[in-house]
Amino acid sequence: MTGEMTEKTALARMRRGDEAGLEWFIRRYTAYVSAIVWNLAGHAITVQDAEEITADVFLTLWRYCKNPGDGKVKSYLGAIARTRALDRLKKTGTPSALEYDELTLTAEGPEREILEREARDALRRAVDAMGPPDREIFIRHYYYGESCPDIALALGMKPAGVRKRLERGREALRRALEKGE
Repeated sequence: MTGEMTEKTALARMRRGDEAGLEWFIRRYTAYVSAIVWNLAGHAITVQDAEEITADVFLTLWRYCKNPGDGKVKSYLGAIARTRALDRLKKTGTPSALEYDELTLTAEGPEREILEREARDALRRAVDAMGPPDREIFIRHYYYGESCPDIALALGMKPAGVRKRLERGREALRRALEKGE
């Protein structure tokens, strides 16, 4: 193969058992996978744990390289990274960062701080009232900035279903927050 490798050629090489394809994905996506692992589990794992999870993600890609389609490897890696990080947290009994405890607004005075705390509490109650899987979809999308296709892949849903749940969730939040003014 001549020229620069692309995702398509790297995937094709991996499917033929060529480790150069895997090396291409490792160079390209290690930072992405590591960021997901740290965002979800960094508060409860060691650097070595994070490196082990990241390596496991790429090992899974190598073993199941027939699963992701062309142009879908990044989403596939992201879904595996999220699953592995959350699995590690479950084993340790540590709550997930998806509990969104870090969702805070900055305050510039006592009055604003009180108002923001009340707004945050109202929003948290409204999101908590959603129930699974809507609550997790909402947090993944709005807190972690995950795309609908990535959320769908991680939760075993269709992207259209995720988008519909987000739409309904926004409407439910709007109604709940208007009630509480």
